[in-house]
Formats: sequence, C-alpha cells, structure tokens
Amino acid sequence: MIKILKYSEVENSEIFSRSESTMNVEAIVTDIINNVRANGDKALYEYCEKFDKAKLDTLLVSEDEINEAFSIVEPEFIEILEKAAANIRKFHEKQVRNSFIINDENGIVIGQKIIPVDRAGLYVPGGTAAYPSTVLMDSIPAKIAGCKEVVMVTPPSANGKVNPVILAAAKVAGIDKIFKVGGAQAVAALAYGTESIPKVDKIVGPGNAFVAEAKKQVYGVVSIDMIAGPSEILIVADGNTNPKHAAADLLSQAEHDKMASAVLVTDSMELALAVQKELEVQIPQLSRSEIARVSINDNGKIIVCEDLCTAIEISNEIAPEHLELCVDNPFDYLDSIRHAGSIFMGRNCPEALGDYFAGPNHTLPTSGTAKFSSPLSVDDFVKKTQYTYYTKDALKRVAKDVAFFAEKEGLTAHAKSAIIRTEESD
Repeated sequence: MIKILKYSEVENSEIFSRSESTMNVEAIVTDIINNVRANGDKALYEYCEKFDKAKLDTLLVSEDEINEAFSIVEPEFIEILEKAAANIRKFHEKQVRNSFIINDENGIVIGQKIIPVDRAGLYVPGGTAAYPSTVLMDSIPAKIAGCKEVVMVTPPSANGKVNPVILAAAKVAGIDKIFKVGGAQAVAALAYGTESIPKVDKIVGPGNAFVAEAKKQVYGVVSIDMIAGPSEILIVADGNTNPKHAAADLLSQAEHDKMASAVLVTDSMELALAVQKELEVQIPQLSRSEIARVSINDNGKIIVCEDLCTAIEISNEIAPEHLELCVDNPFDYLDSIRHAGSIFMGRNCPEALGDYFAGPNHTLPTSGTAKFSSPLSVDDFVKKTQYTYYTKDALKRVAKDVAFFAEKEGLTAHAKSAIIRTEESD
C-alpha cells in the first residue's frame, strides 16, 4: 500500500528520496562495448542469439519486412500513428532555430550557422513492452532538424522479427534504416560503427540500466540526449480532484517499471486517503499489476501539506519528469513551476496524452535533472557554428585592445598575431 506522509511531520529525506538501482552494470557494459568495437557484426549476432534468442542472417530490416508489418497492423492504429505524428511535427516545427548574421559595424561581420548533425541514432526498447510512441517522439525532431540520416536500433523477438507496431511507426516517421539489435551492444554499434551499422553523431532514446550505462560510457565519442532513470510522475492536486483519476494517473507511470516513482502532493488528507484506497482497487485490474504493485509499495508516496503553494515548492524540489497540476485554474500556477520535464494542466490532461498524442516530447529529464536539462527537441539534433570576419581597417581599430587582453593572460603569441597585421604595409 502506498504510504501517506505529512510534510510537516517527517524528515525531508523521506519526502525527497528517490529510488536507486543497486545493480552494478558498469563492468558488464564495458566488456560488451569492447567486444563490439573489436568484433563488429560478429559480436552483435552473438549477443542477439544470447540475449534475444534470435539467430539472424542479417541485422538490417528489409523494406519487405517493413511493408509486411505495415500491412498487418490495424488500419485504425496506423491512422492514430499518423495523427500523433502530425501533432508532434506541429509542436516541434516551432522549435526550429535560424542562423543569424550581424554586420552593423563597418568592416565587421559576425554570425552563427545552425547545422543539423549528419546522422542520428535512435534506440527503441523492445523488452517488456514495445514503444511505437518513442519511435515518433525521437525521430520526428531529428527529421525536422534536417539530419541526413536517421538510424534506428531495436531488439528482435526470438523469431528474428521486430514488433510490427514498431516498424509501422518507423515507416510513418520516415526512418531511413532499421537494425535488429538491442541492449548495450546496440549503443556500442551506433557509437563506433560496425560492418552493417553506420557510426552516428548522436544517440537518443530510453532503455534499461545497461542501455543507460552504455550511453554514459560512449558519451564523448558521440553525443547523447540524456542518461534516463526510472519513470516518474508527480501530481499536485487539490481536494476537488477525483481520486479515481489521480490513482489511475499514478499507476500510468507505476506500471512502467518496478523502480518507477509515483507521487501525489495534496493539501487534502481526505483526498490522500481516498487515493490510497482507490489504488488498491485499480492495481489488481492492470495487465502489469505485479510491476505496479512493487512500484507503488516501494517508491510511491502521498505527501499531505498545508496548501498548494507548499505543494508547488515540494514539486520544484523534486523536479519530476512528469508533473500534473490537477487544480482549478492551473495557469495561475504555471509561472511558479521552475523545475519539471513536462507539465500537464488541469483535470482533463492525463500524462498519457503527452506519452502518445498531444505533440510535446515524451523523452524527458528524470531523477531531478529537470533542474538543469530539457525535454528532447529539435535542438538536440543541431549544432551551432559561429564565424567572424574583419577587414584590415576593422582589425586596426581593435588590435591593441586584443593584444592588451592577451598579454594579461601571458599569451604573447596571441598578442603578436593581432599586432603583426597592423604593422604590415598594404
């Protein structure tokens, strides 16, 4: 049963504690990465057989396989995928940045270019659940950014095939290449390249502890989006909130993972008790009830505080991945929210809207990193290059200043590189 904590009566450590994995995967992942670097495709085939029980002839998903998957997925779901993709595109197209140029001083031009990364790599989990939503959320911003190629990796089933809904989503999103490989070995393949899988410039997408550790270890060889932890939801709710709705929303994250965190912060003890009771009604009805039960019992909590302003303060300190504001007039509180991955406003906006359909991205900072990082966006797939141009006369006007600055840092060659040009005759 979920625990109820009174904010004023317990230690802060109980309020702000997070679930932590005790699994030490660093050495295992290091060995996998080294094996893939040394042996390429051979290592990937061996890992597929070992971990996925799939004996493959090729890693690349063929066009025939994609078209076959597209044909067997229900037309209704294809239509929903296309609607969701349209919403995601509409939102992310607003994020596109423009290059700029400044030439308002005589003889001086400075500017910045926005350049997409050449090749983006998308990791899509395929373990306990399939996530076509991740395919859309992580590939569409890359396409909007202008990446030349978007490559997807995802583990196959024991029959050597990829889940059809994953392939259908990839076709809707326009992904260029798909490979049947998962786990840390897939991340290593994207980072270093193999005979079949091209090296990418950026790796994005969620995964288990092995995938997260692999992304951490290859960072610097490639860029990554973030090191994602367990899923999180925090609901700030007043006493008018329907406890059935609040319980359902808490469970929408608890069913992801036994390590997931579901937190309700409210100014109403009556609501807290009602939600606690309702969770016990709803958990047995879930297809993933065992996972949800462990998550709720081990990591779930209901925090009762004196007012909604305090609830907002608690939320800001926790900096949740998903924040629901189940209150009257939620826009009155929006400016007070400083730290959250994605905010869901009002009583008719379950977090699941954001997972699948609304348009804002669902790849979000976890584990409190919303205090300093952002949701996945078009920005993740571009880089900025700046440039400077001075005429000789423009350099003459500032050369002494540049040299003076350089000499203060003890860098006389820097100083000379500016002054020497002004001493030369035309």
